[in-house]
Amino acid sequence: MKAFFAEFKKFILRGNVIDLAVGVIIGAAFQAIVTSLVDDIISPLIGLVANTDLSAMVATVGDVEIRWGAFITAIINFIIMAFVIFLIVKAINKAAELGKKKEEEAPTTKKCPYCKSEIPIEATRCPHCTSEL
Repeated sequence: MKAFFAEFKKFILRGNVIDLAVGVIIGAAFQAIVTSLVDDIISPLIGLVANTDLSAMVATVGDVEIRWGAFITAIINFIIMAFVIFLIVKAINKAAELGKKKEEEAPTTKKCPYCKSEIPIEATRCPHCTSEL
C-alpha cells in the first residue's frame, strides 16, 4: 500500500499535472473575461446595429423558447477564446524557438590537406591535386 501511495505522490507532483491544473484554473478565469467581453461589449455593439440586445433574441415555438441570441453569443465567445489561445500558443512556440540553438547542418565539403581546395566530404582522392585522402 505504501508503494501505491508513493507512486501516486510521484504522479501528482510531476510537473505536467501541476501545469495542467494551473492551466485549467487560469483558463476558467480567462473564460470569465472573454464572456464579459462578449456579453458587455461585443453583443451590445452588434445589438446597436440590429437595434436589439443579441443575447435577448428568442424565438418561441409553441410553449418553448429557443434562445438563438444566447447561442450566437456562445459562438462568439468560442471564436474569441480560440483566437486568443492560438495567439498564446504561437507566442510560446516563438519564445521556445528563440531559446534553442539552431542545429548546424553536417558539413558537405572538406579541405584537401595538400592543395587546400574544397572537395566533397565523401571523396577519397582530391580531384584537383589527385592526392589520396
